[in-house]
Amino acid sequence: MTDVDLTALSHTVVWFTFALAFVFGAVLQRTHFCTMGALSDIVNIGDWNRMRMWLLAIGVATIGTGVLASQGIIDPVKAIYTTPRFTWLSYLVGGWLFGFGMVLASGCGSKTLVRIGGGNLKSLLVFVMIGLSAYMTLKGLFAVLRVTAIDSVQTTFATSQDLPTLLGGLFGGDVHRAQLVLGLAIGGAFVIAALARREFWTFDNLLGGLAVGAIIVALWYVSGKLGYVAENPNTLEESFVATNSGKMEALSFVSPLAYTMYWLMMWSDTSNVVTLGIASVLGVVAGSFVYALASRNFRWEGFQGTEDTANHMAGGVLMGFGGVTALGCTVGQGLSGVSTLALGSFLATVAILVGGVCAFKYQMWRIERSV
Repeated sequence: MTDVDLTALSHTVVWFTFALAFVFGAVLQRTHFCTMGALSDIVNIGDWNRMRMWLLAIGVATIGTGVLASQGIIDPVKAIYTTPRFTWLSYLVGGWLFGFGMVLASGCGSKTLVRIGGGNLKSLLVFVMIGLSAYMTLKGLFAVLRVTAIDSVQTTFATSQDLPTLLGGLFGGDVHRAQLVLGLAIGGAFVIAALARREFWTFDNLLGGLAVGAIIVALWYVSGKLGYVAENPNTLEESFVATNSGKMEALSFVSPLAYTMYWLMMWSDTSNVVTLGIASVLGVVAGSFVYALASRNFRWEGFQGTEDTANHMAGGVLMGFGGVTALGCTVGQGLSGVSTLALGSFLATVAILVGGVCAFKYQMWRIERSV
């Protein structure tokens, strides 16, 4: 494969990603798909419908990913979530901080992008704070704390940490069979849990769950199949083109925000190119913006006061640090990661939900004190 072919392939991956992210943004704008919002509905009014939408998306993504993997179309072992290194403290601490931060900032990374597309200036500040904090956690001041004090606490498995590999012995060593069976079983359980209540069966709820889950699967195909190069002519090693991690990627919205900020700041640097992560960020904002205009829901929104501003800034910082430390967000770990059946993804997702609930309890306590 020539350099020209690699460039063309990279462009193909980026444009497919942008298109899928565009649909993702439009769907989230229409359906109000939001993990933080789902937790808020449960804690405040006992409504589980938006949480069921999220569970449906997880189920669809897990089933689809399991089918692709079982057919040898993609290999989940080559994603960042399934490495043998099980950094359990990072998943717990990072996930909890991210969950707490997303409540302070009125939404996770994906919701921040959707709100920007809808005219929310508060989310624009959150975007900047997430991106700055995430980059500092990847390569800057916060990275020192992450690497030395948190990531160093870990367990290393003999194999990758995904369930099909760990439990492959139960399927006679046939990992592909394990991927299919476990993907269908675990994904199916999520789908059944989501569809168990008839009141959930509305067009928007089904659209949100089915479309988001399918987009995750499509991104795995784009990155893991379409963008896969068995032998990169520049390195003579296998590679996944247009990814920041060098591994197979799907949607995630923490580190990509940092890379997007860097890309914008270093625009004139010809070595600085658009990656899958950057394309997904731009696509979500664009899709949300177009749908908001078309549905006449676009409106400017600003801060209510000093405390509101401080909460959103603090929430952005917590999400940037927590998301990088936990290797993902409610979409990165909660959807993309869980769809690979990685143990760390399940742990990080639970930690995110617990952190979110703690943040709601904190806000209630603050309100009670002010009365």
